[in-house]
Amino acid sequence: MVKYERQHDLFSNNDIDYSIDVTSEDRYLDKKIIEEWQRKIITHQSKIFMKDYQELNQFSLFESHSEKSREQFNPLELTPLPLSFWRWPKPTHRGPALYFVIDKTINSEENIILYIGETFSAGKRWKGNHDCKSYLANYNERLQKAGLTTKLSIRFWLDVPMETKKRRKLEQKQIQTWLPPFNKETREIWSTPFTSQIN
Repeated sequence: MVKYERQHDLFSNNDIDYSIDVTSEDRYLDKKIIEEWQRKIITHQSKIFMKDYQELNQFSLFESHSEKSREQFNPLELTPLPLSFWRWPKPTHRGPALYFVIDKTINSEENIILYIGETFSAGKRWKGNHDCKSYLANYNERLQKAGLTTKLSIRFWLDVPMETKKRRKLEQKQIQTWLPPFNKETREIWSTPFTSQIN
């Protein structure tokens, strides 16, 4: 018997019907399962998109104007780029940034923030190996097999601190607010299935 040392990232809730072909390396997820998974995330994130974000993040009287504006921004207002942007001859963004990988689900016309990351170099971060690129390839393939379409984009937020420690603190605050399913901190919350083949 093969021992699996993978994160608990497959659907474990008894209220969701799912089918897994245990003899196959490729676990099959049908349309209903994927849409239910997406719906749970959309239910959480849509409240934030609808300006409840301000209520979820009460400001201190001692916060600077810059810190407040960072709290209030909407990732959907950032310019969407294709995930292949790093192949362009000239980088579109330079310097430190937080980045948001977003899917606009064609079937429901809703946005899902799948991943939030931070970088010191927006033009270079996506060029090399990145776990999220593998998760997205798996996600895209699974949705295609289930007859669902995606519209993935990456968006860079450049109004972030230069100092790495402060930028990472801001990244963690964004992750804790949006709970993107591909970040390691939140996978278990959503029982994210698309990271199961990644060691």
